[in-house]
Amino acid sequence: MLIMFDCDGVLVDSEIIAAQVDSEHLAEIGFKITPEDVIRRFVGLTSDGIAEIIQAEIGKPLPPEFLAEQDAELNRRLAAEVEAVPGVLEMLDILEGPRCVCSNSSTERLRLTMERTGIWDKFAPNIWSAGEVGDRRTKPDPNVYIYGMEQFRCAPRDAIVVEDSVFGVTAAHAAGARVIGFTGGQHAWVGLADLLTAAGAETVTNKLSDIPKIVEAFAVWDGIDS
Repeated sequence: MLIMFDCDGVLVDSEIIAAQVDSEHLAEIGFKITPEDVIRRFVGLTSDGIAEIIQAEIGKPLPPEFLAEQDAELNRRLAAEVEAVPGVLEMLDILEGPRCVCSNSSTERLRLTMERTGIWDKFAPNIWSAGEVGDRRTKPDPNVYIYGMEQFRCAPRDAIVVEDSVFGVTAAHAAGARVIGFTGGQHAWVGLADLLTAAGAETVTNKLSDIPKIVEAFAVWDGIDS
């Protein structure tokens, strides 16, 4: 089986940092929103996707420099603060078989966070940004997961995705993969597991140490079904 991971909020604990930066920068233009509400509304979307929603709500374009300044600040904070999700290195040492990363983040940001946390070499070169591969559509579009399956010549039923957001689970489910929802990041909130299940996750865990056992169970279930 091919194991496909989202990055932010699954492998690196970056979503809480991104939410803080978004909240601070949006406040500067008069859009008041807490980091908690940023997470509930926007986790899993790209900066451009979030900007489209904000612009529609305020009825005018964001300042021309807004996204560039926000991205620069986020990169600075991530470079100084981001940590791996607890247990990620131990999980990767146990997990057998092919694996990859399929993310909405840019390759530049993926390298920044994954190198800082010591996991880039655990996946390279199979690390893909949705906006840079296939038809360049980002999650919730299934593009990046379909692309990843194609690179491994893997049938959708033989792919398992680990995702922490409704948008990500929606993308993976639409690609035909089986989905494990993950709620072990600092940004997770009460009720997230139910939302991931409703979006298509077959099971949900808050511990990366559970992933190898769940993958093994999926393989057993497939054997029973066949």
